[in-house]
Amino acid sequence: MASFKEMLKYLRLRENLSQSELAEKLGVAKSTISMYEVGKREPDFETLEAIADLFNVDMNFLLGKDGSENDRYYINDETAKAAQEIFENQELRALFDVQRDMEPDDLRALHNMALALKRKERGNDDTGC
Repeated sequence: MASFKEMLKYLRLRENLSQSELAEKLGVAKSTISMYEVGKREPDFETLEAIADLFNVDMNFLLGKDGSENDRYYINDETAKAAQEIFENQELRALFDVQRDMEPDDLRALHNMALALKRKERGNDDTGC
């Protein structure tokens, strides 16, 4: 189960926000966000509520007490499960982060490479490579 400090950092990075940008949106000092993320401080109820509202998540999720984000955030359970898997798997998270800035043609090429690797692992490599 993730802790508040991990959830806050995850959500901040997911939204491509710096600590300073998040602090400005919440009306707190950058050092406050930094202390939250290293676990040296926890927000009061009002700030916790503001963080949950900003990221459109349930406060229980933010506190790491619930394994899923607010239902209104995800389209369906499968999407929520995929997001949780990406969050928990460092390699998947790195791959997901890299693809965010890729052009559609590059994404298709990456997808095709992944499929080729999968076929190769299964011994179905009919590409002649």
